[in-house]
Amino acid sequence: MSEEILNLDYNYTTKREYIILAQLTDATLFELDPETQQMNPSIATGYDWVDETTLDITLRDDVKFHDGSMLTAEDVAYTYNWIGSTLSESNATGVVDRWLETAEVTSPTTVRFHLKSVYPLVLRDMSNRIMLRKSGTYDGSGEIDRDAMASNLISTGPYKVASFEPGTKLVLERFEDFFGDKPAIGKIVVRNIPDIGTQQAELMSGGLDWMFKVPLDLAESLGATPMAQHSSGADLRVGFLVLDAAGYTNPDGPLTNVLVRRAINHALNTKEMAEYLIGGSAEAIHTACHPAQFGCDQSAAAYEYDPAKAKELLAEAGYPDGFPLEIWAYRDKAASEAIAADLTAVGIEVDLRYVKLGSLNQARAAREIPAYFGTWGSGGTSDTAAIARIHFSDESDRNMSGDDALAELVLSAEQTADQEKRKEIYSEAIGKIANEAYWAPLFSYSANYLLSPELEFPLDPDGLPRLQNSSWK
Repeated sequence: MSEEILNLDYNYTTKREYIILAQLTDATLFELDPETQQMNPSIATGYDWVDETTLDITLRDDVKFHDGSMLTAEDVAYTYNWIGSTLSESNATGVVDRWLETAEVTSPTTVRFHLKSVYPLVLRDMSNRIMLRKSGTYDGSGEIDRDAMASNLISTGPYKVASFEPGTKLVLERFEDFFGDKPAIGKIVVRNIPDIGTQQAELMSGGLDWMFKVPLDLAESLGATPMAQHSSGADLRVGFLVLDAAGYTNPDGPLTNVLVRRAINHALNTKEMAEYLIGGSAEAIHTACHPAQFGCDQSAAAYEYDPAKAKELLAEAGYPDGFPLEIWAYRDKAASEAIAADLTAVGIEVDLRYVKLGSLNQARAAREIPAYFGTWGSGGTSDTAAIARIHFSDESDRNMSGDDALAELVLSAEQTADQEKRKEIYSEAIGKIANEAYWAPLFSYSANYLLSPELEFPLDPDGLPRLQNSSWK
Protein backbone atom coordinates (compact mmCIF):
# COMPACT_ATOMS: atom_id res chain seq x y z
CA MET A 1 0.00 0.00 0.00
CA SER A 2 1.22 3.51 -0.82
CA GLU A 3 -0.56 5.10 2.14
CA GLU A 4 1.05 4.70 5.55
CA ILE A 5 -0.83 2.36 7.89
CA LEU A 6 -0.67 4.00 11.32
CA ASN A 7 -3.86 2.96 13.11
CA LEU A 8 -5.47 -0.49 12.90
CA ASP A 9 -8.76 0.56 14.53
CA TYR A 10 -11.28 1.35 11.79
CA ASN A 11 -13.52 3.01 14.38
CA TYR A 12 -10.90 5.77 14.29
CA THR A 13 -9.92 5.84 10.60
CA THR A 14 -11.59 6.46 7.24
CA LYS A 15 -9.40 5.77 4.18
CA ARG A 16 -9.94 2.94 1.71
CA GLU A 17 -6.76 1.22 2.93
CA TYR A 18 -8.25 0.96 6.41
CA ILE A 19 -11.55 -0.37 5.05
CA ILE A 20 -9.63 -3.17 3.32
CA LEU A 21 -7.80 -4.00 6.55
CA ALA A 22 -11.01 -3.91 8.60
CA GLN A 23 -12.51 -6.50 6.25
CA LEU A 24 -9.60 -8.76 7.25
CA THR A 25 -9.41 -8.12 10.98
CA ASP A 26 -12.97 -7.28 12.00
CA ALA A 27 -16.40 -8.83 11.89
CA THR A 28 -19.66 -6.90 12.13
CA LEU A 29 -23.24 -7.65 13.14
CA PHE A 30 -24.33 -8.08 9.52
CA GLU A 31 -22.52 -8.65 6.25
CA LEU A 32 -23.42 -7.12 2.90
CA ASP A 33 -23.73 -9.47 -0.06
CA PRO A 34 -22.21 -7.34 -2.84
CA GLU A 35 -24.04 -9.29 -5.53
CA THR A 36 -27.59 -9.09 -4.13
CA GLN A 37 -27.23 -6.05 -1.83
CA GLN A 38 -28.87 -8.13 0.92
CA MET A 39 -27.81 -7.88 4.55
CA ASN A 40 -26.90 -11.33 5.77
CA PRO A 41 -26.36 -12.43 9.37
CA SER A 42 -22.79 -12.39 10.63
CA ILE A 43 -22.25 -11.90 14.37
CA ALA A 44 -25.98 -11.23 14.52
CA THR A 45 -28.21 -14.20 13.75
CA GLY A 46 -31.32 -12.14 13.12
CA TYR A 47 -33.29 -9.02 13.94
CA ASP A 48 -36.81 -7.92 14.76
CA TRP A 49 -38.38 -4.48 14.49
CA VAL A 50 -40.41 -4.05 17.68
CA ASP A 51 -41.66 -0.78 16.23
CA GLU A 52 -40.29 1.77 13.77
CA THR A 53 -37.66 3.02 16.23
CA THR A 54 -36.91 -0.10 18.29
CA LEU A 55 -34.72 -2.86 16.85
CA ASP A 56 -33.87 -6.14 18.59
CA ILE A 57 -30.71 -7.92 17.46
CA THR A 58 -29.99 -11.56 18.35
CA LEU A 59 -26.34 -12.62 18.58
CA ARG A 60 -24.34 -15.78 18.00
CA ASP A 61 -23.01 -17.38 21.18
CA ASP A 62 -19.76 -18.71 19.69
CA VAL A 63 -17.90 -15.54 18.65
CA LYS A 64 -14.40 -15.16 20.06
CA PHE A 65 -12.13 -12.16 20.23
CA HIS A 66 -8.56 -12.64 19.07
CA ASP A 67 -7.41 -12.95 22.70
CA GLY A 68 -9.69 -15.98 23.15
CA SER A 69 -12.41 -14.30 25.19
CA MET A 70 -16.05 -14.68 24.14
CA LEU A 71 -18.01 -11.78 22.68
CA THR A 72 -21.07 -10.82 24.77
CA ALA A 73 -24.13 -8.64 24.38
CA GLU A 74 -22.43 -6.19 26.77
CA ASP A 75 -19.55 -5.79 24.29
CA VAL A 76 -21.96 -4.99 21.45
CA ALA A 77 -23.98 -2.47 23.47
CA TYR A 78 -20.80 -0.86 24.82
CA THR A 79 -19.31 -0.45 21.34
CA TYR A 80 -22.38 1.29 19.91
CA ASN A 81 -22.97 3.48 22.96
CA TRP A 82 -19.31 4.50 23.03
CA ILE A 83 -19.14 5.39 19.33
CA GLY A 84 -22.46 7.23 19.59
CA SER A 85 -21.07 9.36 22.42
CA THR A 86 -19.40 12.68 21.68
CA LEU A 87 -16.69 11.65 24.13
CA SER A 88 -15.48 8.99 21.72
CA GLU A 89 -14.51 11.42 18.93
CA SER A 90 -14.65 8.39 16.65
CA ASN A 91 -14.66 8.73 12.88
CA ALA A 92 -17.80 6.61 12.97
CA THR A 93 -19.65 8.85 15.44
CA GLY A 94 -21.32 10.85 12.68
CA VAL A 95 -22.76 7.66 11.20
CA VAL A 96 -24.15 6.33 14.48
CA ASP A 97 -25.33 9.71 15.73
CA ARG A 98 -27.79 9.95 12.83
CA TRP A 99 -29.96 7.25 14.34
CA LEU A 100 -28.79 5.80 17.70
CA GLU A 101 -30.40 6.90 20.94
CA THR A 102 -28.99 4.04 23.02
CA ALA A 103 -28.14 0.32 22.89
CA GLU A 104 -29.50 -1.82 25.72
CA VAL A 105 -28.59 -5.38 26.76
CA THR A 106 -31.82 -7.37 27.07
CA SER A 107 -30.37 -10.89 27.50
CA PRO A 108 -27.02 -12.68 27.18
CA THR A 109 -27.56 -12.90 23.41
CA THR A 110 -29.82 -9.94 22.57
CA VAL A 111 -29.34 -6.19 22.31
CA ARG A 112 -32.13 -3.65 21.85
CA PHE A 113 -31.34 -0.55 19.80
CA HIS A 114 -33.45 2.54 20.47
CA LEU A 115 -33.45 4.85 17.46
CA LYS A 116 -33.90 8.62 17.44
CA SER A 117 -36.16 8.36 14.41
CA VAL A 118 -36.96 6.11 11.48
CA TYR A 119 -33.72 5.29 9.66
CA PRO A 120 -33.72 2.66 6.90
CA LEU A 121 -29.92 2.25 6.66
CA VAL A 122 -29.38 0.88 10.18
CA LEU A 123 -28.44 -2.64 9.06
CA ARG A 124 -26.18 -1.26 6.34
CA ASP A 125 -24.37 0.94 8.86
CA MET A 126 -24.03 -2.05 11.16
CA SER A 127 -22.52 -4.07 8.34
CA ASN A 128 -19.87 -1.65 7.12
CA ARG A 129 -18.92 0.93 9.74
CA ILE A 130 -19.10 -0.26 13.36
CA MET A 131 -16.32 -2.60 14.49
CA LEU A 132 -17.07 -4.43 17.73
CA ARG A 133 -14.80 -4.00 20.75
CA LYS A 134 -14.67 -5.50 24.23
CA SER A 135 -16.61 -3.64 26.90
CA GLY A 136 -14.45 -0.96 28.49
CA THR A 137 -11.90 -0.93 25.66
CA TYR A 138 -11.69 2.84 25.38
CA ASP A 139 -12.54 3.98 28.92
CA GLY A 140 -12.47 0.93 31.21
CA SER A 141 -9.50 2.17 33.22
CA GLY A 142 -11.33 5.33 34.21
CA GLU A 143 -9.41 7.35 31.63
CA ILE A 144 -10.26 7.75 27.97
CA ASP A 145 -7.83 6.04 25.61
CA ARG A 146 -8.98 6.47 22.02
CA ASP A 147 -5.81 4.76 20.76
CA ALA A 148 -6.42 1.59 22.78
CA MET A 149 -6.78 -0.52 19.62
CA ALA A 150 -4.60 1.55 17.30
CA SER A 151 -1.65 -0.87 17.35
CA ASN A 152 -2.72 -3.79 19.56
CA LEU A 153 -5.99 -4.67 17.85
CA ILE A 154 -8.20 -7.25 19.55
CA SER A 155 -11.15 -7.96 17.30
CA THR A 156 -13.29 -10.81 15.96
CA GLY A 157 -12.42 -11.07 12.25
CA PRO A 158 -10.91 -13.83 10.10
CA TYR A 159 -7.34 -12.56 10.62
CA LYS A 160 -5.55 -11.49 13.80
CA VAL A 161 -2.58 -9.17 14.12
CA ALA A 162 0.69 -11.08 14.49
CA SER A 163 2.95 -8.01 14.42
CA PHE A 164 2.72 -4.35 13.47
CA GLU A 165 5.36 -1.74 12.69
CA PRO A 166 3.35 1.46 12.06
CA GLY A 167 4.14 2.97 8.69
CA THR A 168 6.26 -0.02 7.68
CA LYS A 169 4.73 -3.49 7.92
CA LEU A 170 1.69 -5.33 9.23
CA VAL A 171 1.57 -9.12 9.54
CA LEU A 172 -1.82 -10.85 9.78
CA GLU A 173 -2.39 -14.52 10.56
CA ARG A 174 -5.54 -16.55 10.03
CA PHE A 175 -7.61 -16.69 13.24
CA GLU A 176 -8.30 -20.38 13.68
CA ASP A 177 -11.18 -19.73 16.11
CA PHE A 178 -13.02 -17.45 13.68
CA PHE A 179 -16.74 -18.27 13.78
CA GLY A 180 -17.28 -17.99 10.02
CA ASP A 181 -15.71 -19.48 6.93
CA LYS A 182 -11.96 -19.42 7.42
CA PRO A 183 -9.89 -17.74 4.69
CA ALA A 184 -7.81 -19.93 2.36
CA ILE A 185 -4.58 -17.96 2.80
CA GLY A 186 -2.86 -18.37 6.17
CA LYS A 187 -0.75 -15.21 6.32
CA ILE A 188 -1.00 -11.74 4.80
CA VAL A 189 1.88 -9.27 4.98
CA VAL A 190 0.97 -5.64 4.30
CA ARG A 191 3.90 -3.38 3.44
CA ASN A 192 3.97 0.41 3.09
CA ILE A 193 5.80 1.28 -0.15
CA PRO A 194 4.98 4.88 -1.20
CA ASP A 195 6.68 4.71 -4.61
CA ILE A 196 4.66 2.97 -7.33
CA GLY A 197 7.85 2.16 -9.24
CA THR A 198 9.26 0.31 -6.25
CA GLN A 199 5.98 -1.59 -5.92
CA GLN A 200 6.22 -2.52 -9.60
CA ALA A 201 9.78 -3.78 -9.24
CA GLU A 202 8.81 -5.82 -6.18
CA LEU A 203 5.88 -7.40 -8.02
CA MET A 204 8.08 -8.33 -10.98
CA SER A 205 10.65 -9.94 -8.70
CA GLY A 206 8.06 -11.86 -6.70
CA GLY A 207 8.32 -9.71 -3.56
CA LEU A 208 4.68 -8.59 -3.82
CA ASP A 209 1.52 -10.46 -4.79
CA TRP A 210 -1.11 -7.69 -4.83
CA MET A 211 -1.15 -3.99 -5.72
CA PHE A 212 -4.14 -1.65 -5.96
CA LYS A 213 -4.75 1.93 -7.09
CA VAL A 214 -2.56 1.10 -10.07
CA PRO A 215 -2.52 3.65 -12.94
CA LEU A 216 -4.26 2.17 -15.97
CA ASP A 217 -1.27 2.42 -18.34
CA LEU A 218 1.00 0.62 -15.88
CA ALA A 219 -1.64 -2.01 -15.09
CA GLU A 220 -2.16 -2.75 -18.80
CA SER A 221 1.52 -2.83 -19.75
CA LEU A 222 2.70 -4.98 -16.83
CA GLY A 223 -0.40 -7.15 -17.02
CA ALA A 224 0.57 -8.06 -20.58
CA THR A 225 3.75 -9.75 -19.30
CA PRO A 226 4.03 -13.23 -17.72
CA MET A 227 5.10 -11.60 -14.43
CA ALA A 228 1.72 -10.15 -13.43
CA GLN A 229 -2.03 -10.24 -13.98
CA HIS A 230 -4.02 -7.06 -14.59
CA SER A 231 -7.41 -7.21 -12.93
CA SER A 232 -9.95 -4.43 -13.40
CA GLY A 233 -13.11 -4.14 -11.37
CA ALA A 234 -15.98 -1.80 -10.64
CA ASP A 235 -15.63 1.18 -8.35
CA LEU A 236 -18.63 2.94 -6.77
CA ARG A 237 -17.13 6.33 -7.62
CA VAL A 238 -18.95 8.18 -10.39
CA GLY A 239 -18.15 11.38 -12.27
CA PHE A 240 -20.69 14.04 -13.19
CA LEU A 241 -21.15 17.63 -14.29
CA VAL A 242 -23.29 19.67 -11.87
CA LEU A 243 -25.21 22.56 -13.42
CA ASP A 244 -26.49 25.70 -11.68
CA ALA A 245 -30.13 25.11 -12.55
CA ALA A 246 -31.21 27.26 -9.60
CA GLY A 247 -29.47 30.32 -11.04
CA TYR A 248 -27.37 31.04 -7.96
CA THR A 249 -24.61 32.55 -10.09
CA ASN A 250 -27.00 34.15 -12.57
CA PRO A 251 -30.78 34.15 -11.96
CA ASP A 252 -31.44 34.59 -15.68
CA GLY A 253 -28.51 32.52 -16.90
CA PRO A 254 -28.75 29.87 -19.61
CA LEU A 255 -28.37 26.99 -17.13
CA THR A 256 -31.76 27.84 -15.61
CA ASN A 257 -33.29 26.65 -18.92
CA VAL A 258 -33.95 22.91 -18.98
CA LEU A 259 -33.43 22.82 -22.77
CA VAL A 260 -29.88 24.11 -22.29
CA ARG A 261 -29.19 21.51 -19.61
CA ARG A 262 -30.51 18.76 -21.88
CA ALA A 263 -28.35 20.10 -24.70
CA ILE A 264 -25.29 19.82 -22.48
CA ASN A 265 -26.17 16.19 -21.75
CA HIS A 266 -26.51 15.43 -25.47
CA ALA A 267 -23.18 17.16 -26.21
CA LEU A 268 -21.02 14.90 -24.02
CA ASN A 269 -19.49 11.73 -25.45
CA THR A 270 -19.48 9.90 -22.13
CA LYS A 271 -18.94 6.46 -23.70
CA GLU A 272 -15.60 7.47 -25.18
CA MET A 273 -14.60 9.29 -22.00
CA ALA A 274 -15.20 6.12 -20.00
CA GLU A 275 -13.43 3.85 -22.49
CA TYR A 276 -10.39 5.92 -23.38
CA LEU A 277 -9.85 8.35 -20.49
CA ILE A 278 -10.87 6.32 -17.44
CA GLY A 279 -10.46 2.83 -18.90
CA GLY A 280 -10.62 -0.56 -17.27
CA SER A 281 -14.14 -1.37 -16.10
CA ALA A 282 -15.37 2.23 -16.35
CA GLU A 283 -18.71 2.72 -18.10
CA ALA A 284 -20.82 5.64 -19.25
CA ILE A 285 -23.70 6.37 -16.85
CA HIS A 286 -26.94 8.30 -17.28
CA THR A 287 -28.20 8.50 -13.69
CA ALA A 288 -27.21 10.60 -10.67
CA CYS A 289 -26.06 7.44 -8.87
CA HIS A 290 -24.03 4.30 -9.54
CA PRO A 291 -25.99 1.55 -11.33
CA ALA A 292 -24.91 -0.96 -8.64
CA GLN A 293 -26.49 1.08 -5.85
CA PHE A 294 -29.80 0.14 -4.26
CA GLY A 295 -32.54 2.35 -5.71
CA CYS A 296 -30.56 3.56 -8.73
CA ASP A 297 -33.32 3.09 -11.32
CA GLN A 298 -31.80 2.66 -14.77
CA SER A 299 -35.11 3.36 -16.52
CA ALA A 300 -34.53 7.09 -16.05
CA ALA A 301 -34.20 9.26 -19.16
CA ALA A 302 -30.88 8.87 -21.00
CA TYR A 303 -29.49 11.53 -23.35
CA GLU A 304 -27.64 9.89 -26.23
CA TYR A 305 -24.50 11.54 -27.53
CA ASP A 306 -25.90 13.71 -30.30
CA PRO A 307 -24.12 17.04 -31.02
CA ALA A 308 -26.69 17.96 -33.68
CA LYS A 309 -29.52 17.51 -31.16
CA ALA A 310 -27.56 19.59 -28.65
CA LYS A 311 -27.25 22.46 -31.14
CA GLU A 312 -30.95 22.18 -31.99
CA LEU A 313 -31.91 22.44 -28.30
CA LEU A 314 -29.59 25.40 -27.76
CA ALA A 315 -31.22 27.21 -30.67
CA GLU A 316 -34.67 26.37 -29.34
CA ALA A 317 -33.66 27.78 -25.96
CA GLY A 318 -32.57 31.04 -27.60
CA TYR A 319 -28.83 30.38 -27.79
CA PRO A 320 -28.17 29.52 -31.47
CA ASP A 321 -24.62 30.88 -31.16
CA GLY A 322 -23.98 29.29 -27.77
CA PHE A 323 -22.90 31.19 -24.66
CA PRO A 324 -19.85 31.45 -22.37
CA LEU A 325 -19.69 28.94 -19.51
CA GLU A 326 -17.19 28.68 -16.68
CA ILE A 327 -16.62 25.08 -15.56
CA TRP A 328 -14.58 24.21 -12.47
CA ALA A 329 -12.67 20.93 -12.05
CA TYR A 330 -10.16 19.52 -9.57
CA ARG A 331 -9.16 16.06 -10.88
CA ASP A 332 -8.87 13.92 -14.02
CA LYS A 333 -7.55 16.70 -16.20
CA ALA A 334 -7.92 14.72 -19.43
CA ALA A 335 -11.62 14.10 -18.73
CA SER A 336 -12.10 17.76 -17.74
CA GLU A 337 -10.59 18.85 -21.06
CA ALA A 338 -12.75 16.36 -22.96
CA ILE A 339 -15.87 17.83 -21.34
CA ALA A 340 -14.75 21.31 -22.37
CA ALA A 341 -13.97 20.18 -25.93
CA ASP A 342 -17.33 18.46 -26.40
CA LEU A 343 -19.24 21.51 -25.20
CA THR A 344 -17.10 23.86 -27.31
CA ALA A 345 -17.96 21.72 -30.34
CA VAL A 346 -21.66 22.62 -29.99
CA GLY A 347 -20.98 26.33 -29.52
CA ILE A 348 -20.62 26.69 -25.75
CA GLU A 349 -17.49 28.77 -25.01
CA VAL A 350 -16.01 26.93 -22.04
CA ASP A 351 -13.62 28.58 -19.61
CA LEU A 352 -12.14 25.58 -17.78
CA ARG A 353 -10.87 26.41 -14.29
CA TYR A 354 -8.71 23.58 -12.97
CA VAL A 355 -8.20 24.16 -9.25
CA LYS A 356 -7.47 22.39 -5.96
CA LEU A 357 -10.42 20.64 -4.34
CA GLY A 358 -10.37 23.02 -1.37
CA SER A 359 -10.73 26.02 -3.67
CA LEU A 360 -13.63 24.40 -5.51
CA ASN A 361 -15.39 23.56 -2.25
CA GLN A 362 -14.97 27.10 -0.99
CA ALA A 363 -16.25 28.69 -4.20
CA ARG A 364 -19.20 26.28 -4.37
CA ALA A 365 -20.19 27.08 -0.79
CA ALA A 366 -20.14 30.78 -1.74
CA ARG A 367 -22.38 30.01 -4.76
CA GLU A 368 -19.75 31.26 -7.19
CA ILE A 369 -19.64 28.22 -9.50
CA PRO A 370 -22.00 27.90 -12.50
CA ALA A 371 -20.90 24.32 -13.28
CA TYR A 372 -18.33 21.86 -11.98
CA PHE A 373 -16.96 18.43 -12.76
CA GLY A 374 -17.25 16.41 -9.55
CA THR A 375 -16.94 12.83 -8.39
CA TRP A 376 -18.42 10.87 -5.50
CA GLY A 377 -17.55 7.44 -4.10
CA SER A 378 -20.48 7.12 -1.65
CA GLY A 379 -18.07 5.94 1.03
CA GLY A 380 -18.28 2.50 -0.51
CA THR A 381 -22.02 2.32 0.31
CA SER A 382 -24.11 0.61 -2.36
CA ASP A 383 -27.23 2.64 -1.67
CA THR A 384 -28.54 5.68 -3.52
CA ALA A 385 -29.00 7.37 -0.13
CA ALA A 386 -25.21 7.73 0.08
CA ILE A 387 -25.14 10.03 -2.94
CA ALA A 388 -28.67 11.52 -3.04
CA ARG A 389 -28.78 13.12 0.39
CA ILE A 390 -25.31 14.62 -0.10
CA HIS A 391 -26.06 16.21 -3.45
CA PHE A 392 -29.79 16.93 -3.41
CA SER A 393 -30.79 17.71 0.17
CA ASP A 394 -31.68 21.31 1.01
CA GLU A 395 -28.80 21.41 3.52
CA SER A 396 -26.06 20.77 0.96
CA ASP A 397 -24.25 23.40 -1.10
CA ARG A 398 -23.68 20.61 -3.63
CA ASN A 399 -27.39 20.88 -4.43
CA MET A 400 -27.55 23.40 -7.26
CA SER A 401 -30.97 22.32 -8.53
CA GLY A 402 -33.03 24.79 -6.49
CA ASP A 403 -35.74 22.12 -6.43
CA ASP A 404 -37.29 22.06 -2.94
CA ALA A 405 -39.73 19.29 -3.87
CA LEU A 406 -36.83 17.09 -4.96
CA ALA A 407 -35.03 17.74 -1.67
CA GLU A 408 -38.14 16.69 0.26
CA LEU A 409 -38.50 13.59 -1.92
CA VAL A 410 -34.90 12.51 -1.31
CA LEU A 411 -35.27 13.04 2.44
CA SER A 412 -38.53 11.05 2.52
CA ALA A 413 -36.65 7.95 1.35
CA GLU A 414 -34.82 8.00 4.68
CA GLN A 415 -38.01 8.31 6.70
CA THR A 416 -39.28 4.82 5.97
CA ALA A 417 -37.81 1.40 6.66
CA ASP A 418 -39.91 -0.15 3.87
CA GLN A 419 -37.30 -1.06 1.25
CA GLU A 420 -39.78 -1.34 -1.61
CA LYS A 421 -41.12 2.10 -0.76
CA ARG A 422 -37.58 3.46 -0.72
CA LYS A 423 -37.02 2.01 -4.18
CA GLU A 424 -40.14 3.77 -5.46
CA ILE A 425 -39.05 7.09 -3.96
CA TYR A 426 -35.54 6.89 -5.38
CA SER A 427 -36.92 5.87 -8.75
CA GLU A 428 -39.05 9.02 -8.77
CA ALA A 429 -36.16 11.19 -7.59
CA ILE A 430 -33.62 9.80 -10.06
CA GLY A 431 -36.21 10.14 -12.83
CA LYS A 432 -36.84 13.77 -11.97
CA ILE A 433 -33.13 14.60 -11.86
CA ALA A 434 -32.75 13.05 -15.30
CA ASN A 435 -35.85 14.71 -16.80
CA GLU A 436 -34.81 18.13 -15.52
CA ALA A 437 -31.16 17.46 -16.42
CA TYR A 438 -29.91 18.91 -13.14
CA TRP A 439 -26.72 16.91 -13.75
CA ALA A 440 -24.89 15.63 -16.75
CA PRO A 441 -23.87 12.15 -15.46
CA LEU A 442 -20.59 11.05 -17.04
CA PHE A 443 -19.05 7.72 -16.09
CA SER A 444 -18.27 5.25 -13.35
CA TYR A 445 -14.68 4.72 -12.30
CA SER A 446 -12.57 1.60 -12.43
CA ALA A 447 -10.30 -0.03 -9.88
CA ASN A 448 -7.11 -1.46 -11.35
CA TYR A 449 -5.06 -4.16 -9.64
CA LEU A 450 -1.83 -5.95 -10.41
CA LEU A 451 -1.54 -9.49 -9.05
CA SER A 452 0.94 -12.31 -8.85
CA PRO A 453 0.14 -14.94 -11.50
CA GLU A 454 -0.30 -17.36 -8.59
CA LEU A 455 -3.07 -15.36 -6.88
CA GLU A 456 -6.82 -15.82 -7.32
CA PHE A 457 -8.47 -12.51 -6.37
CA PRO A 458 -12.27 -12.30 -6.90
CA LEU A 459 -13.82 -8.94 -7.74
CA ASP A 460 -17.14 -7.69 -6.39
CA PRO A 461 -19.53 -5.22 -8.08
CA ASP A 462 -19.32 -2.68 -5.24
CA GLY A 463 -15.59 -2.18 -5.85
CA LEU A 464 -14.48 -3.09 -2.32
CA PRO A 465 -11.42 -5.37 -2.35
CA ARG A 466 -12.11 -8.39 -0.11
CA LEU A 467 -8.71 -9.98 0.28
CA GLN A 468 -10.11 -12.49 2.75
CA ASN A 469 -11.74 -14.21 -0.24
CA SER A 470 -8.45 -14.63 -2.09
CA SER A 471 -6.69 -17.95 -2.57
CA TRP A 472 -3.62 -19.43 -4.22
CA LYS A 473 -4.26 -21.02 -7.59
